Amino acid sequence: MDWKLEVVIVPVSDVDRAKAFYADTLGFTVDTDHSAGDSFRVVQVTPPGSACSIVFGHGMGLSHTPGSLKGCQLVVSDIQAAHAHLEANGVANSGPQHFENGTMTPGPDPQDQDYGSFIFFDDPDGNTWAIQQVKRSAR
Repeated sequence: MDWKLEVVIVPVSDVDRAKAFYADTLGFTVDTDHSAGDSFRVVQVTPPGSACSIVFGHGMGLSHTPGSLKGCQLVVSDIQAAHAHLEANGVANSGPQHFENGTMTPGPDPQDQDYGSFIFFDDPDGNTWAIQQVKRSAR
């Protein structure tokens, strides 16, 4: 039996602002933007190439604090291209980093190893994201 992670719910304070950030700024595909009156709205976006989507909205019966999502990770095959994309779209970020002697150090991994380079950024509510370079699939 497969167990697939297909949705991560991101707590946000302003649905329109979050939609603009994830869709317009990051370039994620808007799968749905559904409202049922003024008390319910759900937006689902999907990063290019991902099998897992991001959902946010209001009136969804959740009590998570906006900005409380920490540590979700996106995987890219080219950390430098991801950094250029963030910079071109005005997303504040850590720049490429790698671990050296157990400490996060500026710059991509010198050996260009899978799982060795990271970038960190926040959405407008302070939900934190990591981007990790993996050139080949582990599965």
